[in-house]
Amino acid sequence: MSQFQAAVRRRADIPAVQRISGPANTAINIFFAIYTLLCVFPLVVVLIASFTDERTILVEGYSLMPEVWSLEAYRFLLKDWWAVVDSYVVSVVVTVVGTVVGLAMMSMYAYPISRQDFPFRNVFAFFLFFTILFNGGLVPFYLVYTQGLHLQNTLAVLILPLLVNGFFVLLIRTFFANTIPKELFESAKIDGAGEWRIFTQIVLPLSLPALATVGLFTTLNYWNDWFLSLLFINDTDAPVTIQFRMYKTLLDIQYLSANASAYSAILAANPNFTIPGETARMAMAVVGIGPIIFAYPFFQRYFVHGLTVGAIKG
Repeated sequence: MSQFQAAVRRRADIPAVQRISGPANTAINIFFAIYTLLCVFPLVVVLIASFTDERTILVEGYSLMPEVWSLEAYRFLLKDWWAVVDSYVVSVVVTVVGTVVGLAMMSMYAYPISRQDFPFRNVFAFFLFFTILFNGGLVPFYLVYTQGLHLQNTLAVLILPLLVNGFFVLLIRTFFANTIPKELFESAKIDGAGEWRIFTQIVLPLSLPALATVGLFTTLNYWNDWFLSLLFINDTDAPVTIQFRMYKTLLDIQYLSANASAYSAILAANPNFTIPGETARMAMAVVGIGPIIFAYPFFQRYFVHGLTVGAIKG
């Protein structure tokens, strides 16, 4: 049987009330196609602007087909290309390690407080809610990691502060409590499964949609973070993320734009030099979002898989 015949047969099995008419299906496809183009359009504008000559943008503004193309913004950003590569490696390591370890810790915290038979669930839930509502402030936060844990200028200080998020734990806990049937736990216990086996072989596979959502948000938090590098890294040889390096580059551009003497000294050495202000910002956006744009397709495959695995027949 061909795929077309199989699709026709599946459509024939759908009740007439649940079927979508041909015109309605076409209208829905057109709507989502337009919506997709509107979402992609800003990214295309940013990408093209990063390859546009600075003077062209200042005179003519942004355009999908600029008159003068230029790589000057990328030459400016990648002048010290080895430092950029090093920051990329740091960001990838911090993001991968932080996401994996953070998901493990948050799911292991959420599972006990989602179980009605856990005697101390209210105590641990109180600790969770308290940290969501209150925090010690920036100064104690800084002192804990520098004077208490002595993690300044280390890779660990870029991972630990974002490792566990109270809201994400609450999200996973709600999914565990409201989505996974209690009958699964009872059946597993009758078959002799312990809590660890129930958690790893039953709860986690059924919770892939929630874990993928939290994992995606955690990945974005780690990748987009530059504040931790600004706060805890003060050694030039210490590891910094790509976002912080782009932030420092932006400060350098602002300094050159505001300091006439420094700009004049550069012009004396290179009369054709132009500060890539707008184009550099667009290039920084492209460099910053490059790898993370592939994160969603990686997590998206788990949304559907988690919804279809291990269902209970009523």
